[in-house]
Amino acid sequence: MGILKNIEWTDPSSNIIIWKYPVKKDHINRGSALTVREGQVAIFVDKGRLADVFLPGFYKLDTQNLPILTKLLSWKYGFETPFKSDIYFVNTKQFTNQKWGTVNPILVRDKDYGAVRIRGFGNYSFKVDDAYIFMQNLSGTNPTFESGQVSDYLRSMVLSGISDTLGESKIPILDLAANLQELSNLVEKKLDVDFKKIGLELTKFVFESFSLPEELEKALDKNTSLGMLRNNMDVYTQVETLEAMKAAANNQGSAGGTMGAGMGFGMGIGMGNMFAQNMNQNQSQNVVHNKACPACGAQFGGNPKFCPECGQNLKPTCPKCGTEVKPGAKFCPECGSKLK
Repeated sequence: MGILKNIEWTDPSSNIIIWKYPVKKDHINRGSALTVREGQVAIFVDKGRLADVFLPGFYKLDTQNLPILTKLLSWKYGFETPFKSDIYFVNTKQFTNQKWGTVNPILVRDKDYGAVRIRGFGNYSFKVDDAYIFMQNLSGTNPTFESGQVSDYLRSMVLSGISDTLGESKIPILDLAANLQELSNLVEKKLDVDFKKIGLELTKFVFESFSLPEELEKALDKNTSLGMLRNNMDVYTQVETLEAMKAAANNQGSAGGTMGAGMGFGMGIGMGNMFAQNMNQNQSQNVVHNKACPACGAQFGGNPKFCPECGQNLKPTCPKCGTEVKPGAKFCPECGSKLK
C-alpha cells in the first residue's frame, strides 16, 4: 500500500471529457495533495456516491476541504486512517466542430409549396458547465467518457430543437439560405436550456446549409428559366430566329428542312400576314376607285376624263364657260359663276 502524494491529470486528451485517476492500491492520507489545472474539475466519489468537487487550484487534503467525504466516512476528528476514494477529472474546455446532419429529412409546412421535406447540415460546440450534474446524468462512474459518447446522445436533442425552430420560425423555404445566422441563434437559444439540464453549455451552433428534394429543385430551376423567358421573350425570339438562319446557311443540303422546322413556320406566318394586308389594301383601293359613267353606267377604274364606253366627259366643268373645275367647288375659278 502506498500513499498518494500529488494527485493530478497532466495529459488530457482532446476528446476525453472524464478521466478516472488510477488509484490502484494506493491510499489518500493527511498531507496528500491535489492539483487541478485550468480547464479541469476534480470530483471525489465514495462507493459510487458523488462527494466533493474541486475547481482549478492546489489543495492539501484534510477534513476542512473534504467536508462531504468526511461526512460520508463519518470522520469526527479528521483523518484517522488512510482511506481510498475514486477521483475523477472532468475536462471543462470546449469541444468544437461537433458535426450534425439530418439522417431523415425534416417535414416543413411552406405557404407556397405545401409540405416540403428538407435536410440540414452544420456543427456545434459545447463544454461541461456543471461537472457534478453532468456525472449524475450521463457519465456515471465510467473510467473514461469521451466526446463521441455524449455526441451520440446530443444528436437527437439537436435535431429535435432544429425541427421545432424551423416549424416556429415560419421562414419560407426559399429564404432559409438567407437566414442561416438567425436560425442558428434561435436554435442555440432553445437548445441551451436543455443542455443546462444535463450540466453542459452549448457554446456555439451553426447551420451550414439546407438541401431541398431533387424534384422541387428541378421545378424551381424550370420556373426560374420560364420567368427569364417571359421577361425577355422578344429578345429570345430574335435570337432563336438568327440561330435557325445560321443553321440553314451552314447546312445547304437540308436547308429546306431546317427552315421549315426552325424558322419557316414563323416566317410563313409573317409572309401570310403581309399577303393578307396587301389584299386588303387592294380591295380597299378597288372599292374606292371603281366608278360608273353617269351617261351609260359603264364601270371603270382610275380617273379618266372621258367614259371609255360612250365618250361622256367625266370631269366636272363650268356650265357657263366650260372650264374644268375641282369636284365639290362652289364657284368657277375662271368666270366666277356659281356652280350647282
